Amino acid sequence: MNNKKSALIAMSGGVDSSVAAYLTVKAGYDCIGTTMRLYNNEDSGVCGFHTCCSARDIEDAAEVAFELDIPYEVLDFTFDFREMIIDKFVRTYEAGGTPNPCIDCNRFMKFSKLLDFARAKGMNYVVTGHYARVEEKDGRFILKKALDETKDQSYVLYSMTQEELSHVLFPLGEMRKTETRRIAEENGFVNSHKPDSQDICFVPDGNYVSFMEQYTGKHYPEGDFLDENGNVIGRHRGIVRYTIGQRRGLGIAAGQHVYVYKKDIENNTVYVGAEEKLYTKYLTAGDVNWIVFDKPNFTIRVSAMTRYRHKEQPATLYPNADGTVSVEFDEKQRAVTPGQAVVFYDGDTVVGGGTIIEAH
Repeated sequence: MNNKKSALIAMSGGVDSSVAAYLTVKAGYDCIGTTMRLYNNEDSGVCGFHTCCSARDIEDAAEVAFELDIPYEVLDFTFDFREMIIDKFVRTYEAGGTPNPCIDCNRFMKFSKLLDFARAKGMNYVVTGHYARVEEKDGRFILKKALDETKDQSYVLYSMTQEELSHVLFPLGEMRKTETRRIAEENGFVNSHKPDSQDICFVPDGNYVSFMEQYTGKHYPEGDFLDENGNVIGRHRGIVRYTIGQRRGLGIAAGQHVYVYKKDIENNTVYVGAEEKLYTKYLTAGDVNWIVFDKPNFTIRVSAMTRYRHKEQPATLYPNADGTVSVEFDEKQRAVTPGQAVVFYDGDTVVGGGTIIEAH
């Protein structure tokens, strides 16, 4: 294959990756389509229509590849996915955090594994249907928001390395979703009206605790709900069921709305209190990836996003000698949650990001 114009296309079976494939073929690249088999929903006894990784998704991807007249194959990474994504998902909940497995999947599976496979095939690029942009500036590859900010996915891509950014193409980065749908319809793609995937692929029914108990063979024991003064005010049904900021489903008759604001894993207790307890001005993040520069040793003004699709907030970054970064927001933030990602922006450019360790 011509290395300058060859691309491995990650085809999830959804409309976005299908149109990305169409645009790449149309641009003159020699293409191979591939779907990563990461997890079999059918094996868990539930088949979610709003997830990826199902047998139907593979069928849809194969049909689109056939329509585009490109080679297509399925790569089985189920073992790696269990080890690198599902096991970490469970560990994070058990440690008191709230994981984001889609970010880990992008980091450890989609780009790392697919780039290795592309190289083995003699191909230079990996193409995905993400809504984001990559630009080269002064010899460095920069990740930027999609032009359609309502679909922007740069938050879940913050962990991409320079090597990965230099070998990835995002054909949808300058398009609107309505245009993507229109192209799929005009080409008669089988998935042109398929809903976007929304749920965690290995928990398609949304009941992650039931999944964890089935997956680990564990039962997460009951424990005490404590108020701000440490008084027992009820019993919880297993500490992994609760996340910071949660109000519904607590089963506490407190006479006022109360929210989960802290979890004590060691003592199996969950602290609840008034909404004001959720607000914090500082956080520490680890496992930090910097995109616009190598590890900085200076303070940085940014806008920081602590949850996917939330509004960014002005903040100052203080990089630490141990590789972590301390973040000080201009104003207190609600329900900053360990285990989630915090991503730093300068306008539409991703400066970097990391995993929230603690908030205070």
